Amino acid sequence: MPKVSIIIPAFNAMQFLPEAWGSVQSQTFQNWELIIVDDGSSDHIRSWGNHLSDSRVRFIHQPNQGKSCARNRGILVSRGRYIAFLDADDLWDETKLEKQVAVLDQRDAVGLVYTWTMLVNEGGQPTGRMICSTAEGNVMRQLILKNLLGCGSTPLVRRRCFEVAGTFYPDLPLAQDWDMWIRIAAYFPFAVIPEPLVRYRQHARNTSTNWSLMESCRDRILQRAIAQNPDQLAPLESEACGRSNLYLGWLAIRTFEARAAFHFWWKTSRQSLELGLSRDALRLLLAVVILALLGAQNYTRMTDIKHRYLVELYGSVKPSGTLSPMQTLLPAESGGNHFL
Repeated sequence: MPKVSIIIPAFNAMQFLPEAWGSVQSQTFQNWELIIVDDGSSDHIRSWGNHLSDSRVRFIHQPNQGKSCARNRGILVSRGRYIAFLDADDLWDETKLEKQVAVLDQRDAVGLVYTWTMLVNEGGQPTGRMICSTAEGNVMRQLILKNLLGCGSTPLVRRRCFEVAGTFYPDLPLAQDWDMWIRIAAYFPFAVIPEPLVRYRQHARNTSTNWSLMESCRDRILQRAIAQNPDQLAPLESEACGRSNLYLGWLAIRTFEARAAFHFWWKTSRQSLELGLSRDALRLLLAVVILALLGAQNYTRMTDIKHRYLVELYGSVKPSGTLSPMQTLLPAESGGNHFL
């Protein structure tokens, strides 16, 4: 029996899927099974899969039902004691599973172990930003304010977590992973490996950049989480809503919609003047002004120059091991969506 079940939901993902598969193959921990769930793709995933000779790989084909249903299908047929998720456009460092398995083997109470995440561009090159957190133990209060994990390719989860907390909600087309981690955190402690062992690829086809749909999903997640844990989370409702609006503002910046980004900054300020004048909020407001003055093309050119300068100044971002000065300097706050 495999110790780890790896689930990759795939929808028209052949541009990146072979690279994701390569990062699974290169893992130093090899006692795994890989379940690729083809969620109604129209590309050549079937013919590609037929050429894979590894007996540990299983393909499942289903009509398009969304990422939550694809992940749930993978969980249903999986056999591993631990379950990992890898989005088809993301990559793992070769030691990721080995280090996470060691934590769950040694700490029976821990339900989920996550790592830091490196942001990369469409070509897989580091952007100079990281999603990093040191929160461990009971992290539900921190999670309601910010998705500490950053992306769904980060955690290794004990199977019992899904038996207790349930599986992914199909009614959430976006942010379903954040919702899942909040629900698991209500029952199980978390652990963290403070190394960037995941590469989260940012590109034009990321569904997470759909800020209007993301707003609806995040509102439902917050309302549901607070209703289910009122004693712990109700006092944080105002701050959680404000931080969610900041996150949405940065998503709007990524799609070059300055007016929408300003709207979310204004909502944050109305929710909490202190939060609206925070460093993160003022950075968002500055980005809005620059984007409105320069336009999308010049804004992108300016931020690209800045990031290249920082990479040259502080050294390249390392995939694992000791952090470079730039990784320490540039944590990716608010879910890693800062461009300024």
